[in-house]
This record gives sequence, C-alpha cells and structure tokens, in this order.
Amino acid sequence: MNSKNSILLVDPDFDPNTAGDCDLLIKVSTDNFSYAIIDKSCNQLRAVYDQQECTDTVKDLADQLKNDHYLQLPFRKVKGSFFTENCVAVPDEIFDEQDIGQYTRYFNEYQNHNLYAQPFEDYGFTSVFNLSTRIEEVLRSLPESKRYDHGAPLLALSKGNSIQILQLDFTVGSFNVTYLNAEQLIFQKYFEIENAEEFNYYLLLMINQLKIETGKTEVHLSGIIHQDDAKYLCVTKYFNTVHFNEAKGHELNTRILDDMPSHYYTSLLALDLCV
Repeated sequence: MNSKNSILLVDPDFDPNTAGDCDLLIKVSTDNFSYAIIDKSCNQLRAVYDQQECTDTVKDLADQLKNDHYLQLPFRKVKGSFFTENCVAVPDEIFDEQDIGQYTRYFNEYQNHNLYAQPFEDYGFTSVFNLSTRIEEVLRSLPESKRYDHGAPLLALSKGNSIQILQLDFTVGSFNVTYLNAEQLIFQKYFEIENAEEFNYYLLLMINQLKIETGKTEVHLSGIIHQDDAKYLCVTKYFNTVHFNEAKGHELNTRILDDMPSHYYTSLLALDLCV
C-alpha cells in the first residue's frame, strides 16, 4: 500500500530481470490510473498498481513514471488505454484510412496532430481519436506504446456475445459504459459522478433514452463497486441479471489478486485482449 488512495501488489517471485518477457498495461481515466505487468512466458500477473481519486491524473502519472522503478523496466510490449473526449466511432463502410484527419471535425477540441485509428472489426467500426498534449508529452518516456481509447477494454470483454449487454466500469468518482446488442455498439459514454444518486440519474436516463429492455439485458460490472454499496443496489433495482465481470479470453494466473475482488481490475487486464 502506497497511500490511502493507491495500492501496489507484486508477486514475490517476480524478477525484474525478466521484464523482456513481460507486457505492461496502463489504464488512465479522468480520476484514476492503474497498471499491470504480465509475464507472457508463463501468463502470470506479476504486479498491479492502482491509484484512485486523482485530482490531476496526468501529473500523477508523470510522477509515477519518473519514480516507480517497475515502470522503467524494458518491457516486451506496452499497451495503454486513455480517457479522451476526442473520440469518434466511424462505421467501416464509410471509413477512409487515407484521410482520417477529416474526422477531427467531430472532436470536442482538437488538441494535437497525433491521430490514432483503432479498428474494431467485430463491431464494424474504427475508433479515431487523439490524446491531450499533456498526456502525449508524459508518454514519451514509454517506448513504442500501443494506444487505445478508453472504451477498448470493455469492447474486448464483450467480444463474441450475441445478447444485450450493459457494461459498467467504475472508479471511485466515475463510470464508463458501453451498451451492445448482438455485437453492435449502441452507446458508449464516460460519466463523472459524485454519489449514488447521480449515478441513478444517469442510469435511468440511459434506460429511457436508449429504450433498454431491462428484462432482457445483462449488466456486467467491473471496477470499484461491490454488492453492499449504493451503486450496486441502483443497478439491481432495474435489472434482473447482474454479474461481476472477470477477465476472460486467456488463462491468466492472477494469484496476487486472491485477497482482492477480482472484478476491480477486469478492464485493466482486458487490455491484454486488445490487438
């Protein structure tokens, strides 16, 4: 434990000299960031760090990159998902990879010249996004990192499902949502919330505006939520089928999380499924 808002779990058998066999996963939201180290030679989770309730996520990430010796290791691969308001899902039938700059007109505020195009072939669209100049500057210390928008991990978790799914991924002060019907992305949004009452408002708004059939829709929860808190009770008030989402798609040894709720880090570990 590093402070009241952060936690670091490390496999006692982790040898930093094996970093060349390991992948680093980083996930950054508006109020938290986390990372995981996975040893790909044995598919074992070696370390997890999580910092909640950040007032300046970019600064905190920069400080961690500078001071955390684990983040300075020479990893095999680096993958990161980053919150950005500059993100648009372009249907594949109209996507023009030769002129992705045309989609910046839909951004909230064009911030820099680094544009990323992430195809989601299973869902029939390509995500075009860019990151803030501050984040780009911080990430220069990471070698050749693969960058994804903040919705990529949840979409990776839902791959192959033919049902209606509402994915809710929580930090202490926010939640990320994707709503899918038979592998078709219907809605994706990031909300900052102060309490369960505000979450309840947004949940009802989505149900009504998107005409979600609550009796036919499965809710998959991940992140900082548990059965006894008010946000969980809000969800179960409207939906019959509610699950805590666990990382899937690979046989990852997560023994260092045995004393933690496994769904806390589901979306972070789902970055390992992103291609």
